[in-house]
Amino acid sequence: MDTNTHAPDEIIHQSLRLRIMAALNPLPADEMIEFPRLRAIVEATDGNLGAHLGTLETAGYITTVKDFAGRKPRTRVGATAAGRAAFRRHVAYLRMLMEEAE
Repeated sequence: MDTNTHAPDEIIHQSLRLRIMAALNPLPADEMIEFPRLRAIVEATDGNLGAHLGTLETAGYITTVKDFAGRKPRTRVGATAAGRAAFRRHVAYLRMLMEEAE
C-alpha cells in the first residue's frame, strides 16, 4: 500500500476497483452493501465483480460478510478504514493530475 499521494494506488487504479471503492466510500463505516446492488451500481458481471472484490479484500481494502437473510444466501461488502484511506489518497492523486493538466 503506497502512502504517497504523488503515485497512483495500483490496487484502486484499475477502473472497476475504483468504481467499487467509490460506491463503498460514502457508506457509513458500519454499513455494507449487498452484492447484487453493488453489481448494479458498478455495472459488472458476477464473476468480474467477484474477482475484483477478491483483490480488494486481499489488499485489506474491503471486507465481505456471507450470511443468510432467512433461507437465502447473502453477500455484503464494506470498505475498511485502510480502504477508505487508500481511496482518499488515490482521489488526491487524481486531483493533483487534473490540476497539473489545467
